[in-house]
Amino acid sequence: MRTGRGKLLLLYLLLAEALYAKGTKTDCETGQFQCKNGRCIPTPWRCDDDDDCSDNSDEENCPKKTCATTDFACKNGQCVPARWRCDGEPECADGSDEADATCSRQTCPPEKFDCGGSTNKCVSLSWRCDGETDCENGADEEQCAADAKACPAKEFQCRNRLCVAPTFVCDGDDDCGDGSDEEKCTASTASTCTPHEFRCNDSECIPVLWSCDGDPDCGDKSDESLERCSRRTEPQKPRCPAGEFQCGSGECVHLNWKCDGDADCKDKSDETNCPLLTCRPDEFQCGDGSCIHGTKQCNRVHDCPDFSDEAGCINKTTKCDGPLKFMCKNGECIDSNKVCDNIKDCKDWSDEPIKACGLNECANNNGGCSHICKDRRIGYECQCPSGYKLLDKKTCGDIDECENPDVCSQICINYKGDYKCECYEGYEMDPVTKTCKAVGKSPYLMFTNRHEIRRIDLVRRDYTQVVPTLKNAVALDVDVTTNKMYWCDLFHRKIFSAYINKARNSSEQNTLIDTALHSPEGIAVDWVHKNIYWTDSGHKTISVATSDGKKRKVLINTELNEPRAIAVDPRQGFMYWSDWGTQAKIEKAGLNGVDRQVLVSERIEWPNGITLDLSSRRLYWVDSKLHLISSVDLNGDNRRVLLSSMDHLGHPFALTLFEDRVYWTDLEDEAIYSVNRLTGHDVVMLAQHLNNPLDVVVFHELRQPQGLCNMGSLPNGGCEYLCLRAPQITEHSPKYTCACPDDAALGPDMRRCFKKNLFSVSPTYPLLFPLNSERE
Repeated sequence: MRTGRGKLLLLYLLLAEALYAKGTKTDCETGQFQCKNGRCIPTPWRCDDDDDCSDNSDEENCPKKTCATTDFACKNGQCVPARWRCDGEPECADGSDEADATCSRQTCPPEKFDCGGSTNKCVSLSWRCDGETDCENGADEEQCAADAKACPAKEFQCRNRLCVAPTFVCDGDDDCGDGSDEEKCTASTASTCTPHEFRCNDSECIPVLWSCDGDPDCGDKSDESLERCSRRTEPQKPRCPAGEFQCGSGECVHLNWKCDGDADCKDKSDETNCPLLTCRPDEFQCGDGSCIHGTKQCNRVHDCPDFSDEAGCINKTTKCDGPLKFMCKNGECIDSNKVCDNIKDCKDWSDEPIKACGLNECANNNGGCSHICKDRRIGYECQCPSGYKLLDKKTCGDIDECENPDVCSQICINYKGDYKCECYEGYEMDPVTKTCKAVGKSPYLMFTNRHEIRRIDLVRRDYTQVVPTLKNAVALDVDVTTNKMYWCDLFHRKIFSAYINKARNSSEQNTLIDTALHSPEGIAVDWVHKNIYWTDSGHKTISVATSDGKKRKVLINTELNEPRAIAVDPRQGFMYWSDWGTQAKIEKAGLNGVDRQVLVSERIEWPNGITLDLSSRRLYWVDSKLHLISSVDLNGDNRRVLLSSMDHLGHPFALTLFEDRVYWTDLEDEAIYSVNRLTGHDVVMLAQHLNNPLDVVVFHELRQPQGLCNMGSLPNGGCEYLCLRAPQITEHSPKYTCACPDDAALGPDMRRCFKKNLFSVSPTYPLLFPLNSERE
């Protein structure tokens, strides 16, 4: 009886082994589809017009698909958005969306330029002759030489083909960048000064207003000579407060920055007469003399400016590096070509397993791999095609490339096995660089350099003067829709405005704010609601006023130390500002002053300038002490360092951005730079020899996206004084709130203003109430 049972068990085992040898299918997991060949794939891949089973069984017996009217029907039945047709990138698996038969009939609309030839591509007409090749065949930049070389009437053409205003010729400054505007300057052109100008000892002429202002404007510094300026009646620069060091050049810096090995004063006086810097026993001294914590040495991160902390470090590893190495079971590494060669190279003989050598696991059901099975001398490996990754050891799944925020210039659309980049309204995809470029008028930079406001065309690189003969203009902003500019002058302690095309004429410059200002160092324009916001580091306040300056109010006057730059987002109702005080930080609050919160307070020292990228919802800032450009999202999260450089960020002051470039001014190099905002690479010097370049902004309509100014049916939203945009925190947030002058408060109706002693109402509490029940 026992013998019969043994025979029956043996027969059962042999039968099971035979069935397994024939490749009996196993059940797939929940959420998977089993192919005819036994392979398991994710269920959503069934009937998606893609052969994922390798035997096409996942595409059999599928319902007939009809593409939507907004889609393009590929020849294989796949549907893709119609806007992807003939865009230079095949999205159909069979390439039919880019086939000659599909695209040869394409006609470019009037606002487009036809690249012609076999490319059959259309690009924006505004990109024609802009110095960048947008057609693959370069047709958009052909026959442009005559136009590109011609400067506008009355402008001077430099030897390098740049255009500069005639006032820059023979003024002692190299405005062309190649010195050609200062060549051929005769004695008469260089030495004849008007009655309103001061003649330097080297015959250069500067406005009398600039003489003895504490800043040398003559090349030989004769305008600031002790003999000439000893009896000047201008107000002396104030002494720095306790805890700060006064530079020889007049500005104030933190006292603990003196003798720290990094020059923070313009004249570097904070690093003169300093003892030799030595590091503590627990620190590592970099080649430039600076100190870092010892644990940062050989950590594969460059912490020293000269990278000396990573020099001579030996990177140890316990694994075999590279695909040409094989790791024995005992940890030894041998060359992979020594595996299964009938020679025992591993001391534990693990390179010569009898059953594994010569066995091709991929021959049986593709090794169980969902896509690619790669046989090895010992064992096998499942691999994935481009655009996929292993979810486990055998099954491939789609890679979501859009998880990387910098994979696309603006919009990223993920689909199976690939991704697609698109652009926001007002931008178009450059078919060559695959980045988003603005359509329409040419953008230009505007910047202050204390004594002037200038502009640079970012396409033609024309260099012109907008406002001449200023005293100490620092902060600057623009309203693109009205073509107006606003700036602060620290010497006059006033805020001015002017239409950009009329600003050269002093009679066209309007004084908006001329009282109760001490040091207005930052200004921002709410281009939707036509208000201006500014910081005052002297009064330690942030204020708002109507664009005509007739109504104003202090919004924030607590916990501010050295407020500097300010930026606004009118559509969401927030303002952002930097403060480089003892506890440096970047903050945000509503445009009505409520809901204040700190965004950045760690690893920040001297946040001089900030700017907003409203498309990607990020805030960028320059740190003049740490020599960094960094960014966070508008909630203060997802912090990233874009650029760290002692060479290009010696003393950055302000920054702005447009398309895929970040632009900033640097006081140490007296230059304007730009860098790719996605990669942090491709640093370019735009202009140099600028004499204290300070604030900088981009003038283009896409930098100020229009929003709806809906204050309700009543004039001024029913407010007696100021009507301010409220922060949009939730869908129930009020759109606007009323505000009163500094000496008044809102009454019970939340609209009219009364002297503060008439009602026991908090001046800020009523701001939480909406003006009406309308929602955007």
